[in-house]
Amino acid sequence: MKTLPKERRYETLSYLPPLTDAKIAKQIQYILSQGFIPAIEFNETSEPTVYFWTLWKLPLFGAKSTQEVLSEIQACRSEYSNCFIRVIGFDNIKQCQTMSFIVHKPTSSRF
Repeated sequence: MKTLPKERRYETLSYLPPLTDAKIAKQIQYILSQGFIPAIEFNETSEPTVYFWTLWKLPLFGAKSTQEVLSEIQACRSEYSNCFIRVIGFDNIKQCQTMSFIVHKPTSSRF
């Protein structure tokens, strides 16, 4: 049995190959179908000691389609291409974050 190469694992889905836009859309569709509120965050680093990421605009409270969220991800990628970007799903009933996953890693990242 072979072990995985030593590298940084970020969050949910981090052991999978990078997500394509189609796969990101499926995850966003799941967030919306569960009634969770999507939000986009970015940060220059993904160090485990960094607990606070910067919120891209406000959470997308009224988002009804995956395309709305994908458009915001693309806008964030355009402005902050040198940052890690992740999508968060908030459960407004339990008042907590239910899932998050990285949608963009900077090309100059060591990890």
